Amino acid sequence: MKYTVKANDFEFAYTDESIQQVDIEKISLAHYHVLANHRSVKAAVTAADLKNKKIIVELEGSSYEVIIKDELDAILDTMGFGLSTERQIKEIKAPMPGLVLEIVVKQGDAVEAGHKLLVLEAMKMENSIMLPANAIIKRIAVVAGQAVEKGQLLIELE
Repeated sequence: MKYTVKANDFEFAYTDESIQQVDIEKISLAHYHVLANHRSVKAAVTAADLKNKKIIVELEGSSYEVIIKDELDAILDTMGFGLSTERQIKEIKAPMPGLVLEIVVKQGDAVEAGHKLLVLEAMKMENSIMLPANAIIKRIAVVAGQAVEKGQLLIELE
């Protein structure tokens, strides 16, 4: 498994093997002792947003916002369904070719994360397309009964 870790303006790539080579010892609930590359560091997790895979870590007096993404997160980001809160989601695109069966929202609706936007039929299965972050519906680019291609714009968000 590959992971992308963004810490403030720096980005790093890790694999399960490289993570296994780091010696991490938990000192208390939020404090750790880390030994990596012959260097000893004390770390503290000062805040955590596990839903968005984001933590705030303090290392040697400096604070870092750390966002961890695995391969699935990267795929979801390219489809427009990423969990990242560092950027606002502007578009919902079709994750697969299919037929729009139902549109649940209308232009101007303020919609919360996890709310169903529309139903897309693909390969005889109904797929609910959910909103990954709070947003306002700016424009609906499709209509019920319309066939769509993978990557086609379905809904624009504000």
